[in-house]
Amino acid sequence: MEEFKEYLAGVDHPDQRERMEELFAWVSTTFPQLERRVAWNQPMFTDHGTFIIGFSMANHHMSVAPEQVVIDHFSDDIVQAGYDHTKQLLRIKWKLPLDYSLLEQIIAFNIKDKADCTTFWRK
Repeated sequence: MEEFKEYLAGVDHPDQRERMEELFAWVSTTFPQLERRVAWNQPMFTDHGTFIIGFSMANHHMSVAPEQVVIDHFSDDIVQAGYDHTKQLLRIKWKLPLDYSLLEQIIAFNIKDKADCTTFWRK
């Protein structure tokens, strides 16, 4: 994951860096067709040039940003998993486990929903 090496090197907390590395490896293994890049200081995965999902970090949580359409679609599942969300992202507190099943559904939904998308962001 050379694309995320510099980003991860800037993460001071070893447990948080390890968790992000694990997450990025999981996404790369589960969805090997996705391209990796860092833009707007955010590690993200894209498909045929369109945004699929991005990640960022804060002191108390990691943020997952799949776009508002996806947050709206999975709002109940996000809350059920114990995460909170805004219109644009969901927050996973560092102490909570990652719900890989939910993340897989979110990413798969976005890939399918944006299969014919020709822009980076939804219009």
